Amino acid sequence: MIIKVFATFREICGGKTIQVDYEDNSRIGDLLDEVISQFPAMEEEIFTTDRQVKQHVHVFINGRNIIHLQGLETIVKPDDQLALFPPVAGG
Repeated sequence: MIIKVFATFREICGGKTIQVDYEDNSRIGDLLDEVISQFPAMEEEIFTTDRQVKQHVHVFINGRNIIHLQGLETIVKPDDQLALFPPVAGG
């Protein structure tokens, strides 16, 4: 499964996408664990110390933020499109 990454996440991951293994009934939390296994620096970027997605990090499945779904427990289907956005500042 391919996950699109943006802004500073691209610098950490060395590109615009990350390839992760997908298994039936994978949850978004499982896929984020895969991302971290490949890019350990992403753990501090994505999660708080109590393993919650940081407030200004956005995880999207098919254009919908997981906070409007079941969060890290959201089941991912093989044809879903995933994207990770880091905090962004600017004016």
